Amino acid sequence: MNTRPQIDYDEEVLLLEEEAELRNLVVYNDEVNTFDHVIKTLMDVCGHQPEQAEQCTLLIHYKGKCAVKIGSYEELEPLCTAIHDRGIAADVV
Repeated sequence: MNTRPQIDYDEEVLLLEEEAELRNLVVYNDEVNTFDHVIKTLMDVCGHQPEQAEQCTLLIHYKGKCAVKIGSYEELEPLCTAIHDRGIAADVV
């Protein structure tokens, strides 16, 4: 004989997760800024290691643009502004 009370679950439980849409911070090539300036900017603003910043800068130069950071719009927008403040073209897409 079962002495444990039986529990009926009639209610559905919904789990709501906030899904943040991930975006890219894209930096564009130009004919004004030096490699060193772009590398230093990526290290200072995005927290890149020197090797990562150099690789991104080469991609920017040869491909015309590079996604240098991924995150939510709220995370990337201040970084984009900081990159603009250093005279480099960038967008959150």
